[in-house]
Amino acid sequence: MPRRTDTRQRVVRTAAGLFRAQGYHATGINQVLAEGGAPKGSLYFHFPGGKEQLAVEAVTLAGNELCEALAAALAAEPDPAKALSRALEVLGQELVASDFRSGCPVATVALDAASDSEPIRVACEDVYASWQRLIAAHVGDDDLATVVLAAVEGALLLARTRRSPDPLHAVAARLGALLGRPRP
Repeated sequence: MPRRTDTRQRVVRTAAGLFRAQGYHATGINQVLAEGGAPKGSLYFHFPGGKEQLAVEAVTLAGNELCEALAAALAAEPDPAKALSRALEVLGQELVASDFRSGCPVATVALDAASDSEPIRVACEDVYASWQRLIAAHVGDDDLATVVLAAVEGALLLARTRRSPDPLHAVAARLGALLGRPRP
């Protein structure tokens, strides 16, 4: 029986981080393998669909992890405004800790590769849909969940561009008002 290794998972996780920070096109397979500590021959062994398959799996992994973190934040706080504010605070802390390199784990890939690859587009769409369903379940409205998700995505982009978490704080305050809590 062949020995099982964590090479596949390590490569997916490494790719997720690199795609999140650099985008799809700026991330090379050799960089993923080198930073993931994987031999060159392992890529097509583990990912016969190549970089595209790797991107789909990386987006799915990172998207699911963020969905789980968001679910935990929402479950811990019954007030939607407070829960979303806490989630935005966590996203801001992660952004600052990465020196503003790691914004949304999906947006960079979606902007970079979704128009070129149907499997990548579908993976991005699926992740966004899972986030929206989660938010909708907590705020009780699908359209409002769309607004919340769009505001959070925009705030992450602005925060990353401005190298400041201030847009996340502004969106948290406005979402609080939108969800029924007065602005601080």
